[in-house]
Amino acid sequence: MSVLQWAASSAATLLFLAAVFSGAAHAGFACRAPQEMTRFRVKLPNTARTVQSRAPLVIVAIGSSSTEGAGASDPAHTYPAQLENQLHHRWPQLPVTVINKGVGGELISQMLGRFEHDVLPYHPQLVIWQTGSNHVLKYENLEGYTDTVREGISRLKAARSDVVLMDPQFAPRVLARRMHLPVVDSIAGVANETNVAVFQRFAVMRHLISSGQYSMQEIISSDGLHMNNESYSCIARLLADSLIAAAGSKAENRQPIESVKATSR
Repeated sequence: MSVLQWAASSAATLLFLAAVFSGAAHAGFACRAPQEMTRFRVKLPNTARTVQSRAPLVIVAIGSSSTEGAGASDPAHTYPAQLENQLHHRWPQLPVTVINKGVGGELISQMLGRFEHDVLPYHPQLVIWQTGSNHVLKYENLEGYTDTVREGISRLKAARSDVVLMDPQFAPRVLARRMHLPVVDSIAGVANETNVAVFQRFAVMRHLISSGQYSMQEIISSDGLHMNNESYSCIARLLADSLIAAAGSKAENRQPIESVKATSR
């Protein structure tokens, strides 16, 4: 081998190794958010009692398209499905079921109307209620929105379910609407008033982008609105962390399932 051939081969090898280590560093760094952004300000007592007693834990995820899984490559890549996998991994001795009751395009009043047949019959210890995105897209005020959130929380508490609200996704079509911050703020305000938890999806996704872990194109589908396999996986992982902390429990498998770069958007 000539000196020039050796140099070219060495340079190619170095470039390959640099790419490998760069990719590994990105994979290890991706899907991180500060605890003050992901930890709930309230406990989840019904969830905690169930975990401590090793009884079956039932979680209902109700919401619109980003609960149903628009943008995911298949049902296994929706956030509820991946949340169930994360919790099975962390609590291997605990029976956990996450029931996906997302319906694309629904407004909050329609979700509330489904509580009687899509939520309460399952007697869930925990309900994750994703809401706000469609209100942002369709309305120019908060009229009726916060009152409906309050009513829903009241019904869930009466049924002895813990409540976690999930606010809108950080996506171009959401950001283009002037109501996105008022809706995010109203969800936080009602949660504080009623003493329930909020998973700050909007803030978390904004942080994932602003911190350089992802670009918008890596976590939002080409329609500029819906999440994808990558972001559903990350949200499920961080939400599992939040639930475990709020339940006052330690994960038996301390290492979460790592977020893996999605092969299909």
